Amino acid sequence: MTIQAGIIGYGLSGSVFHVPVITSVPDFVITTVVSSKPDKVHRDLPGAKVVSTVDELLADPELQVVIVTSPNTTHYPYAKQAIAAGKHVVVEKPFTVTSAEADELIELARQHGVLLTVYHNRRWDNDFLTVRNLLDMRALGKLSLYQAHFNRYRPEVKEDKWREQGLPGSGTLYDLGSHLIDQALFLFGMPARLWADLQAERRGSQVTDYFHLVLIYESFRVILHAGSLVRQTGPKFELHGDLGSFLKYGGDPQEDQLKEGMRPGDTGWGEDQPEQYGQLATEFSGLAVQGEIETLPGRYQAFYQGLAEAILEGGPLPVSAEDARDVIRIIEAAYESAKEGRTVTIT
Repeated sequence: MTIQAGIIGYGLSGSVFHVPVITSVPDFVITTVVSSKPDKVHRDLPGAKVVSTVDELLADPELQVVIVTSPNTTHYPYAKQAIAAGKHVVVEKPFTVTSAEADELIELARQHGVLLTVYHNRRWDNDFLTVRNLLDMRALGKLSLYQAHFNRYRPEVKEDKWREQGLPGSGTLYDLGSHLIDQALFLFGMPARLWADLQAERRGSQVTDYFHLVLIYESFRVILHAGSLVRQTGPKFELHGDLGSFLKYGGDPQEDQLKEGMRPGDTGWGEDQPEQYGQLATEFSGLAVQGEIETLPGRYQAFYQGLAEAILEGGPLPVSAEDARDVIRIIEAAYESAKEGRTVTIT
């Protein structure tokens, strides 16, 4: 059975990060798109119907899945509307602006018997998959420190972009931070406490464009960091344990590959260049070992493959709504910590 899907929004997220990935999974067909740019949609999806309102999209009784890729402030109302219409829902990250909104959507989906998930696609970044594999192997021994950075050099504020405007859910912590937080929670669960430093570091910035989070676990620490004025970056991942260390420079290529027109399944999809392989220094049976670790291939398509299995076969969702809600809880705690200048206990 083919799953009929509709998309709300056809900006960068919908057109670049969702459609090419969805269409690589044979179980899905995109039948309807809410957009004010029909020419752009038809260029990519010649067979899709373009409508101007969410109501028109939801009126289609054959539509099974709604994918919300519109601005962050619309995630909650559009997802709520789609759930109430009896559709399964995918929400672009961040899930919602507040955890209370997330809780309400989770309960509403339960009441209506529909699936609700969030597109935390960076669980399938090639570098993160490699880090996860090393931790599963206990290649570093007992972990002491996990650091993940998502730095960029974007000194100019683009005031015409909603992510740069002082709106609820805007700024780097909701944008890039949600990725790093989700990865950390996926590996380690919720921390006991959190300390955060947030600022608007660029001239004229209306939003948080720098963050430094310390997630405090019983026996180790997680540091998540992003800045907007980093012309030369250090390691993307840095992990240390009582047996060894792992450093990984560079980032996953799938975002750039999608922008360049590549698709999952193409030659080289999700693969690292050898010069970006991570460096592992560790110990096995008393023998010191040091060298490169080939990066596992990234696979964003795994999200929609997992969603198809959940719909058609009753399998687990690729990302649970509860996991995505916990990301928002951490973001809320970070703002509380930065505002009050203290470490916050996670309850």
